[in-house]
Amino acid sequence: MTDTADGPKLAISISDFSDSTLRRVRQLGITNIHSSGGAGSSDSNFGREDQLPWTEESLGADVNALAAHGIKLAIKMITGFPNAIYGRPGRDEEIDRVIESVRVAGRLEIPVVEYNWYAHRIIEGYYNVEGRGGAGYRAFDYERVKDLPPLPDEGAHTLDEMWDNITYFLNAVIPAAEEAGVRMALHPNDPPAPISRGSEQIMGSIDGWKKLVGLFDSTANGITFDCGVTREMGGDPVETARYFGGLDRINHVHWRNVITEIPGEKYTEVFLDEGEVDMLAVMKELVRQGYPRLVYPEHPPALDHDREHPLDGIGAGYTGFAYTVGYARAMLQAALAEK
Repeated sequence: MTDTADGPKLAISISDFSDSTLRRVRQLGITNIHSSGGAGSSDSNFGREDQLPWTEESLGADVNALAAHGIKLAIKMITGFPNAIYGRPGRDEEIDRVIESVRVAGRLEIPVVEYNWYAHRIIEGYYNVEGRGGAGYRAFDYERVKDLPPLPDEGAHTLDEMWDNITYFLNAVIPAAEEAGVRMALHPNDPPAPISRGSEQIMGSIDGWKKLVGLFDSTANGITFDCGVTREMGGDPVETARYFGGLDRINHVHWRNVITEIPGEKYTEVFLDEGEVDMLAVMKELVRQGYPRLVYPEHPPALDHDREHPLDGIGAGYTGFAYTVGYARAMLQAALAEK
């Protein structure tokens, strides 16, 4: 089965565009990718700074390398604007670089630019647990990190501060994105802890997601809908997908499964077939609403083969991704068959 022009398209995230990596990606049937790295920037999965602004020469090299393997760069992650996030001097210069990067993405026909808006991302609360057959799972427990103090270079920030700062950002960036034909996708707070080293989190609740899309009335101002994070927050993934899809504000999808013990505070990411999220129901909802952009089956558990044969350039083990992509493709086929 190949991706349809008007339906969901399966993707993974890569930061290396070597022939060997792209060959492996293509073997999974992937023809669209999300990129957090490559010639245009450094790997930015956990907040390393981009080299902004992007240029047609550097980012175009990535596009061409992918095209040689029949792959499209369909989403690019952007980072590297901390002053804008914190409302500090220098934010206007950073925003200008973001705007120029979005314009470059538009000229290169990269339809979506994803970003984060963390005061702090409390990844210190992640830890590894043993799952099915000894596979490695990633878990989070807020109790382990709730008393961590603010970092000196970040400080502590209130919701009002963070909402003011992102409103300023959106008012500048979204008109340029509209003009460039690019959609922006803000990823939810992940983990969605109540307080992250003293800072409140604007995207740590579904109400926050709703407020975000209401700040600027444009389909260019959208979210990355993550069905796993939705469940981590205690929400209903199908209802949430229906709400944001009805507004045409789902600009990217992360597709994972979890078991949640305490919403927002304690959960474990598990195999797609064993968590609390009805993955087929989520896929059916995306197909029903005619969602046409990427679905990224992310965060596969660590399998023994991947521990023994790590593969650089792909965000997790290749065998794990073969499992998650295959599962997602079966769900997509089943959903399309019932359309």
